Amino acid sequence: MNILVVDDEEVLQDVLTALIRKEGHRTFSARTGEEALTILGREEIDLVVLDLMLPGMSGQEVLRQVRKEDPDQVVVVITAYSSIEGAIEAMRIGAFHYIPKPFKNEEVLLTIEKGLEQRRLAKENRALKQRLRESFGFENIIGKSQPMQQIFELIRLAAPAKSNILIRGESGTGKELVAKAIHQHSRRSKGPFVTVNSGSMPPDLLESNLFGHVKGAFTGAISHKKGLFEAADKGSIFFDEIGNIPIDTQAKLLRVIQEKEFMRLGSVETVTADVRIIAATNADLEAAVAKSNFREDLYYRLNVITIELPALRKRPEDIPLLARHFLSLYSLENDKPLKEIEPAALELLLDYSWPGNVRELENVVERAVVLSTGETLTVDLLPATVRHPTTGGPLTLAPEVGSGSVVFREAVSGYERRLIEQALEASGGVQKKAAELLHLKPTTLHEMMKRLKIQANGSGS
Repeated sequence: MNILVVDDEEVLQDVLTALIRKEGHRTFSARTGEEALTILGREEIDLVVLDLMLPGMSGQEVLRQVRKEDPDQVVVVITAYSSIEGAIEAMRIGAFHYIPKPFKNEEVLLTIEKGLEQRRLAKENRALKQRLRESFGFENIIGKSQPMQQIFELIRLAAPAKSNILIRGESGTGKELVAKAIHQHSRRSKGPFVTVNSGSMPPDLLESNLFGHVKGAFTGAISHKKGLFEAADKGSIFFDEIGNIPIDTQAKLLRVIQEKEFMRLGSVETVTADVRIIAATNADLEAAVAKSNFREDLYYRLNVITIELPALRKRPEDIPLLARHFLSLYSLENDKPLKEIEPAALELLLDYSWPGNVRELENVVERAVVLSTGETLTVDLLPATVRHPTTGGPLTLAPEVGSGSVVFREAVSGYERRLIEQALEASGGVQKKAAELLHLKPTTLHEMMKRLKIQANGSGS
């Protein structure tokens, strides 16, 4: 591995270089801090041996610069006994270890090997994360399912283009994450990414926020104010829930898209803005257009490239991956020792229908982490809605209940049979579709059909 030795004493340079090379590593030498930073900017260095007492730039300043450029860089500092306080300060800055002079050769080599092991682990961790991103994720979006792989490919293709993008999907599917990923991989990535919460503001306030206003435009407009379009110039503007924008504001938004210009409230002067629009909705915009609640011309301007995000229930193979990701994230954030999810708890997560999608799964895992006391996420840490999901419909008692002749298990089995037979009939006898209708795993439905002796065509045997 590559090791940089920074020391202005020629004898110490020679001793350290000889020791390190004898262990099979390649060495680089620097006599000043400035020279060391030049080498670090040019070469791939795995560990730095740094003397704190240097001419010109101090060893501590070198350490600060190194840590700023590469937080994972391993730095072993060497110091005289008279400057131990400086070594302690170096540890606070981020040095891996310090060795006082005069030192023993074995001590130096042992410390270097420990430092190199940390560097190896950091490299492996980065490589593992990169492989995970390439295989199962796109920035903060995670998924190994076929629908999500198709989404990742669509993001890669759409991001560099200039076209406006419409992201569709149920609430909680991650529409804003997709919008940010598109911006970050576009030619506008160095520009701003501005979010507009379309449904949370009254019309006049929304227009003021979008286009800005001049002094005196309305009561309370005591000064000129730039709008979000100006703030997003040379970048991207993300409209969350675009379907909630009032019809009058839609006309002004259409002009911005067509002419790339607008007027601030209370002004007659036009302002130009070079902005890419990314919009998201969980509403049926086609139905809104049909009812004249959404402008048809605006719809077609926005709907150049459409990305349809699948509901979590339609990609169950991603649930374990997402759950473990959130477990790791919130365990670290809350300083909790959780390392795994017990099989029974994972089975419940897989069986649940997730009406709130990924956001709901994240909240469930975060709650479990906060309430946990051990190293495993167990069933009892899950909320009742996940542990005891219901079909959501009202309970209708069978006629036999009133007669007092009902047998509970038989009544439950009869109800299960009717539900399954209805689902099979509605899905044309296709078990996979019937399972989706019932929010069951196909294997669970198969076992229930086997137990109830229901044929694949929906009839009992």
